Amino acid sequence: MAKKTVASLQKGEGRTYSKVIKMVKSPKTGAYTFQDEMVPNEKVKEFFAK
Repeated sequence: MAKKTVASLQKGEGRTYSKVIKMVKSPKTGAYTFQDEMVPNEKVKEFFAK
Protein backbone atom coordinates (compact mmCIF):
# COMPACT_ATOMS: atom_id res chain seq x y z
CA MET A 1 0.00 0.00 0.00
CA ALA A 2 2.89 2.39 0.67
CA LYS A 3 4.18 2.00 -2.88
CA LYS A 4 0.79 2.96 -4.24
CA THR A 5 0.74 6.12 -2.10
CA VAL A 6 4.26 7.17 -3.12
CA ALA A 7 3.55 6.52 -6.79
CA SER A 8 0.41 8.64 -6.71
CA LEU A 9 2.29 11.64 -5.23
CA GLN A 10 4.73 11.89 -8.14
CA LYS A 11 3.76 14.45 -10.78
CA GLY A 12 5.98 13.15 -13.57
CA GLU A 13 7.96 16.38 -13.93
CA GLY A 14 11.18 14.74 -12.75
CA ARG A 15 13.72 16.23 -10.41
CA THR A 16 13.72 20.00 -10.31
CA TYR A 17 16.22 20.38 -7.44
CA SER A 18 19.72 19.02 -6.96
CA LYS A 19 21.80 18.72 -3.81
CA VAL A 20 25.14 20.37 -4.45
CA ILE A 21 28.20 20.11 -2.22
CA LYS A 22 31.14 22.52 -2.42
CA MET A 23 34.43 22.31 -0.52
CA VAL A 24 35.40 25.67 1.00
CA LYS A 25 38.75 26.52 2.62
CA SER A 26 38.52 28.55 5.81
CA PRO A 27 40.73 31.66 5.64
CA LYS A 28 41.17 31.66 9.41
CA THR A 29 42.32 28.07 10.08
CA GLY A 30 43.08 26.76 6.60
CA ALA A 31 40.82 23.74 7.17
CA TYR A 32 38.36 22.63 4.53
CA THR A 33 34.64 22.50 5.22
CA PHE A 34 31.75 21.32 3.08
CA GLN A 35 28.88 23.60 2.16
CA ASP A 36 25.79 21.80 0.85
CA GLU A 37 22.51 23.17 -0.42
CA MET A 38 19.38 22.17 -2.31
CA VAL A 39 19.43 24.28 -5.48
CA PRO A 40 17.11 24.40 -8.52
CA ASN A 41 18.73 22.73 -11.54
CA GLU A 42 18.97 26.07 -13.37
CA LYS A 43 21.04 27.64 -10.54
CA VAL A 44 23.70 24.93 -10.09
CA LYS A 45 26.39 26.76 -12.09
CA GLU A 46 25.70 29.97 -10.17
CA PHE A 47 26.20 28.13 -6.87
CA PHE A 48 29.67 26.96 -7.90
CA ALA A 49 30.60 30.36 -9.33
CA LYS A 50 30.30 32.05 -5.90
